[in-house]
Amino acid sequence: MGFDPKLLGDGEHVVRHMRTHPKALIFPAMWLIVIAAALGVGLAFIPASWNPWGTWALIAVALVALVALVLVPFARWNTTTYTMTNRRIITRKGVFNKVGHDLPLRRINNVSYERSLTDRMLGCGSLVFTTAAETPVTLPDVPDVERVHVQMTELLFGDPEERELDRDE
Repeated sequence: MGFDPKLLGDGEHVVRHMRTHPKALIFPAMWLIVIAAALGVGLAFIPASWNPWGTWALIAVALVALVALVLVPFARWNTTTYTMTNRRIITRKGVFNKVGHDLPLRRINNVSYERSLTDRMLGCGSLVFTTAAETPVTLPDVPDVERVHVQMTELLFGDPEERELDRDE
């Protein structure tokens, strides 16, 4: 799922488009294994007198658990994106109810990042944008957050003429 270029203004271009870090899929993957194992054990040990309704009930419970614990988190991860352009930060998330937020670069006073020990091991972190009028805007689970931080800093505080030259090359 890429970024739709129709959402860009005249002269605006995408610097970086990314999803949140796939670490959000660790627990759903573990749940998938647990659900499959539980279903297999349940089907193996179900009394013969409970068939076929017991089998169908086990499968129904497994499907509900699969949707709630595996598919919904995957869909949330798949629809959460961050896009940096030369003019703004665009966030989009939501499966059924879409939520979007655009933060113009000219409103950002400072950009920093935070990384926990787990984030450092997984190669991600949170970007924090400080604006003059609002509380800080935080983008959690940004992959390769240090590189993204450098790109953001160059966009915000670099020489505008150099940015145009880099874009043309």
